[in-house]
Amino acid sequence: MALAIAILLMIGLAIYAVMPLLAPEGAVGDALPIDVTPLVDLKRRRMVVYENLQDLEFEFKAGKVSKDDYESLRENHLAEAAQLMLASQEQEELTEHDLMIEKQVAARRAQKKAEHPEPYVCPKCDFENPLPVKFCGNCGAELPQHSRREKKKSAQ
Repeated sequence: MALAIAILLMIGLAIYAVMPLLAPEGAVGDALPIDVTPLVDLKRRRMVVYENLQDLEFEFKAGKVSKDDYESLRENHLAEAAQLMLASQEQEELTEHDLMIEKQVAARRAQKKAEHPEPYVCPKCDFENPLPVKFCGNCGAELPQHSRREKKKSAQ
């Protein structure tokens, strides 16, 4: 019985290891990774074009590329870089909705800075707790409920 389970496990592992090798070419790499945004992808592509321009300059100076080829390739790379820069600028522009969100965030940050939180002073030992807590950090006594409720109401 244990031998049958071991054989089935080995077959399953072998299939798991071979499946990526047997998958069609475009099935795995068509989508961008989750952490790549369109703006990051445009910047990455622009950096690749800049590297290609540097390589072209080096090859031209080394004599590997003729002057005519160098000029046409350089124009193509510069045009592609310009298109990518334009697309990046369009992606970076904020919409009206984004501007409204930014204003609300700035207002809330300003309000948060303007608020002076009520000190959490223990009624038994007069210790000022630095954070909103339920119990005193010095003696362990429970802090008054009203200060915590007011804090929650003002946050909403």
